Amino acid sequence: MKTVYVDNAATTAMSDTAIAAMTPYLKEVYGNPSSLHSAGQAAKDALEAAREKIAKCLNAEPREIYFTSGGSEADNQALRSAALNGLRKGKKHIISTAFEHHAVLHTLKKLEKEGFEITLLDVHSNGIITAEQVEKAIRPDTALVTVMYANNEVGTVQPVREIGEVCRKAGVPFHTDAVQAVGHIPVDVKADNIDMLSLSAHKFHGPKGVGALYCKRGVPLNTFVEGGAQERNRRAGTENLGGIAAMAAALEEACANMSANAKKLSALREKIIDGLLKIPHSKLNGDRKTRLPSNINMCFEGIEGEGLLLLLDAKGICASSGSACTSGSLEPSHVLLALGLPHEVAHGSLRISLSEYNTEEDAEAILKAVPEVVEYLRNMSPVWEELCNGERKHLI
Repeated sequence: MKTVYVDNAATTAMSDTAIAAMTPYLKEVYGNPSSLHSAGQAAKDALEAAREKIAKCLNAEPREIYFTSGGSEADNQALRSAALNGLRKGKKHIISTAFEHHAVLHTLKKLEKEGFEITLLDVHSNGIITAEQVEKAIRPDTALVTVMYANNEVGTVQPVREIGEVCRKAGVPFHTDAVQAVGHIPVDVKADNIDMLSLSAHKFHGPKGVGALYCKRGVPLNTFVEGGAQERNRRAGTENLGGIAAMAAALEEACANMSANAKKLSALREKIIDGLLKIPHSKLNGDRKTRLPSNINMCFEGIEGEGLLLLLDAKGICASSGSACTSGSLEPSHVLLALGLPHEVAHGSLRISLSEYNTEEDAEAILKAVPEVVEYLRNMSPVWEELCNGERKHLI
């Protein structure tokens, strides 16, 4: 039985290009980039070459790129730096949204305990925040606005350029978690008015455990990991050179093929959405047009997402119900609740996230398996029986 992998928002397969770029720095050029001997300097040259490639893909300057262990660390460093910078100026207010990734939300929770005031903007039912919401929430003591570029569960793309413009006019630093966006849709830190941006290699066919933080020149960035002078004294620890080289190669490849991939994935996405919406009492979550080319997020009334995922897996389809970072939780997705979905509906969610490796045959397999599994689960469900008998009202 062929496996159909459609959980690419959780992680992607490494590309051949990324593996080929990584291998020499595991076997041949393995020196420490901080060492002064020739082996170390060869590693240093490779490190800076990778930095230049990533900067070019974002329209940034190389010295504005700092390597991290991934998106979560980059988010943490950006938020804590902005908070500390604000504190020095007597500013202790931070604006974000209710459907951010937990790397942002949990950091904000800690900052709140440290005396910061956090404003989480409500999300419209289509999964989009407006620049007007941000503008109204900004105060004289606002130290940071952080709004994700594209949501990791429902795939909606935010008006980042407009939000950045509002922040720029107000003199407030703007950070965006672009982990799901970079490599998939055009990102230009200058045109988008971004001060800080987080990305992670394993979302665009690079390796796990490596990412980057863009920090605009002139925006103070505080040290997050102590212990060494790496990354211009901003992030201690010997650089993961193989991972960084692979990340740069994967991002270059993703950006070069972005238009073709988006066209292919959008067509597959629309085909799957059209097919799944034929299932009675189902709904698409998030705006249908303003979303990532790869993302499909559905809810099916009367079932539990966990059972749906397990039975789909038995049919060879690897999908998810939301963020991989909260897969052990029995609570419904905070993202879907933020969109206004009732708990009963949010529990029956399915996230399908495609990559350019997926095919028309994969789409056909999904469109065959999902209706079968939904029908099977509904036939077993006392809740569905009550809905059909009129003892409960349908919510979809």
